[in-house]
Amino acid sequence: MKKTKFSKLVNEKIDSSKTYTIDEALSMLMEFKRASFAESVDVSYNLGVDPRHADENIRLNLMLPHGVGKKVVVLALVNADKEKEAKDAGADFVGNKEYLEKIKSGWTDVDKIVVTPDLMSEIGKLGKVLGPKGLMPNPKSGTVTNDIEKSVKELKAGKIDARVEKNGILQSSIGKTSFSENDLKENFKVLHGAVMSAKPNSFKGTFLNSISISSTLGPGIKLGVE
Repeated sequence: MKKTKFSKLVNEKIDSSKTYTIDEALSMLMEFKRASFAESVDVSYNLGVDPRHADENIRLNLMLPHGVGKKVVVLALVNADKEKEAKDAGADFVGNKEYLEKIKSGWTDVDKIVVTPDLMSEIGKLGKVLGPKGLMPNPKSGTVTNDIEKSVKELKAGKIDARVEKNGILQSSIGKTSFSENDLKENFKVLHGAVMSAKPNSFKGTFLNSISISSTLGPGIKLGVE
């Protein structure tokens, strides 16, 4: 019954043939949110790019003004001289050989891994474990760095690392349903600006095909944003 009532409400409120402004979409999204927990609010871009071409393999690394509302568990793989810096910055796990051995055994109970460049040769051997989980550190995302303090703090604050998939889809969270509509709107504006700025100069054709926004258990709402 609950599912039927929810589906009826969605059909009454949303016209699938229409596109909505971000204000309209967020207002409707909040009508559908669950009271029992804070759902993630996600935006999905359908782009006309082909990520097999290097200049169209779009990757975003940015901070949203209000974060994404998620606790990010960070592992800092560093030598002894960097351990205090990593701990003071808020890393949840800090070490070197002991964690490399745990990862070899299949342990991946973290959201992000930060590593200093001198240890990347060791991390590279763990690609089969970390790669499928999306945990492999990368200089482009700022997770291979000597500035461990900056990297850890940004990741704990909810730094976004979003990459276009092979079918041209780029997805990112912009917060939780517990956020205010204004905070979600401001986060969306920053994300949208970054996506549009990432259009390759040499790109020909339609860059932005469509955008939709949804909550974890809510319906997708099409946005008419250019």
